[in-house]
Amino acid sequence: MKRIAIGCDHRGFALKEQIMPFLQNAGHSYEDFGCYNTAPVDYPDIAQKVGEAVAAGNFDQGVLICHTGIGMSIAANKIKGVRAALCHNTFAAQRARAHNDANVLCLSGE
Repeated sequence: MKRIAIGCDHRGFALKEQIMPFLQNAGHSYEDFGCYNTAPVDYPDIAQKVGEAVAAGNFDQGVLICHTGIGMSIAANKIKGVRAALCHNTFAAQRARAHNDANVLCLSGE
């Protein structure tokens, strides 16, 4: 069982809502760092919360979702100890984890 920190901006809210039940059904625990609806938010604030939680060791991995995933990836990678990877398919996600020790997965909400 992994401890997952998950967060999104308003453009990633719908996908986050689909991912959380998947994590639970797979036996992982998670904490939702927001956002909690489709009202506009600043994605760097969410990236910072999730990134700091992962870097501090409170969570094994993180998931961040925004419109393209690019902004979340850039913002999260500014935090020491975070290795965020923007992945568009399972091949990239597997390689990011196995070869680059990525600890935060960034996704596009589109």
